[in-house]
Amino acid sequence: MNNQPDPLEHIQRLLESKSTAKQITYKNLLYSFSILSKESKRIVDELKKKVKPGDEDVTIDFKQINEHEFHVKLAGDLLIFVLHTNVVTFDDEHAVMKSVYMKEKEVNRYFGQIMIYNFMSDSIKYNRLNDPGYLIARIVINHESRFLVEGDRQLGFLFNTISEKAIGESDLNTIVKLCLTTAIENDLMAPPFPQVQFITLFQKTEKTQELGAGQKIGFKMSYHGN
Repeated sequence: MNNQPDPLEHIQRLLESKSTAKQITYKNLLYSFSILSKESKRIVDELKKKVKPGDEDVTIDFKQINEHEFHVKLAGDLLIFVLHTNVVTFDDEHAVMKSVYMKEKEVNRYFGQIMIYNFMSDSIKYNRLNDPGYLIARIVINHESRFLVEGDRQLGFLFNTISEKAIGESDLNTIVKLCLTTAIENDLMAPPFPQVQFITLFQKTEKTQELGAGQKIGFKMSYHGN
């Protein structure tokens, strides 16, 4: 008599638990991203009313690209908010995986991701394809809308453990403000003089806008668990 478990029953259980949890996670992620977009626009509108730069070219703007992406421009900085459609989990050695909550149910460990990148706005304006961008924060959200944030500076420790409650409007508002602050506080660093001392005629002709372009300093991602 064959006592081996039926593979179809195993597949059925996976579909009913894991796959369902991932679908719920994605729906929660979409909802949170829509709130994040609204909060970002609200903050941009508030800044437009309050900030009075000395130069009219110092612009503040919000742009919705699609359901999965929007941009916030702050003078020379461009923050790109991107929703990733794949649901992921962390390595078992990751600090968050050692929490009691993660060990209660397997489905707790599946997360959707929102990535927040900082580019120089001129990189987009002049189509400088070789200019680097920096990941300044990653928000992950699970099937119960509980979340954590990995990121630079305050973003690296204020929300670095799995939340006790579902992510809310005030959380997302705070995250947006911290991202904008981080981007502004990190200045451009000029490349070493020897790197730009010699150029070819091709570089002069084809890549004038790239010559001497700075790079953002900072943005070293970190995670500090319990």
